[in-house]
Amino acid sequence: MANFTKVMAAYVETGPANIILDLSAIDFVDSSGLGALVQLVKKATNQDKTVQVVTNARVTQTVKLVRLEKFLSLQDSVEGAINNLEPKSDSSTIN
Repeated sequence: MANFTKVMAAYVETGPANIILDLSAIDFVDSSGLGALVQLVKKATNQDKTVQVVTNARVTQTVKLVRLEKFLSLQDSVEGAINNLEPKSDSSTIN
């Protein structure tokens, strides 16, 4: 998890204003994964950037149990996340 956090933190620093993180192929997220996602969103927000997380039904259910679905800006598809973007100059999808 430390590697994910480090890579994503660097990407938030140097990457586009809108980030779409596609986790739809992930079957499970534990508390450390949720913590890493929360840190990522906080870092992006502090830099006036956005992060949207694309998930599947299983991960969405887990996130909803801890009531983070709005904070993490969960989306059910990459297309939905793209449509949800505010008009900004650049965006990127990470698979």
